[in-house]
Amino acid sequence: MRIARFSIDGNVAFGAVEGAGPGDEGEPVLDIIKGIPYADFELSGVKVPLSKVRLLPPVLGNKIVAFGRNYADHAKELGNDVPETPFAFFKPTTSMIGSGDAIEYPSFSSELHHEAELAVVIGRMCREVPRERVKDVIYGYTCANDVTARDVQKREKQWARAKGFDTSCPIGPWVETDLDIAAASDLAIQCTVNGEQRQLGSTSQMTHSIEDLIVNVTEAMTLLPGDVILTGTPAGVGPLNVGDEVAVTIQGIGTLTNKVIKRG
Repeated sequence: MRIARFSIDGNVAFGAVEGAGPGDEGEPVLDIIKGIPYADFELSGVKVPLSKVRLLPPVLGNKIVAFGRNYADHAKELGNDVPETPFAFFKPTTSMIGSGDAIEYPSFSSELHHEAELAVVIGRMCREVPRERVKDVIYGYTCANDVTARDVQKREKQWARAKGFDTSCPIGPWVETDLDIAAASDLAIQCTVNGEQRQLGSTSQMTHSIEDLIVNVTEAMTLLPGDVILTGTPAGVGPLNVGDEVAVTIQGIGTLTNKVIKRG
């Protein structure tokens, strides 16, 4: 099932996406969910066309834990070593935007980059998760773009400003809940800018697996329903300019699209 969060006529709701899969005919619709999707829920039967709503970030997370340099070719292209153990950092929830929202080019940077990533959405409170139980705490998967002020990242010792500025974490368009870990660990991931392919890789190229990342982070902290884990980006990162349209597509999930505007 694909679960989206959206607004229409000033109201915010979650809905199950129908008719957005390969071979589906007709306009996709959202069947509004009663309640919060992380627990048991019912479909209301009230349906609205996807084209009539504004898609929001599909989660209401407490935190975004991101992992850097988790694809060897990406680490190499920026002149970095591949970390022996997962290398985590945080992005604030205020950095999240949905598909169709604008990425605001930060005034303190002149080198903005895209980073297409698979995002894991947590479905239940968990801590010290053993490897064999990781599948039980995952709610689903979505697309993300770890937008980075590369010049700021290079000159500052920590990445809070470079990767945590407002609008630096596009996520969406929805959460796909029907993928298991084996499938999610071998998905094609692509980034285009103005229709031109920039990144093309597979989640199978991760140095540290989805299980590795969740075991690692839950050794240190409790994860809550809706928390997001960014799993790293394949090679091919590159510049974004004002006016560009950047799209992240992940096999079996969908496409996250955002336009870059001047912050004003």
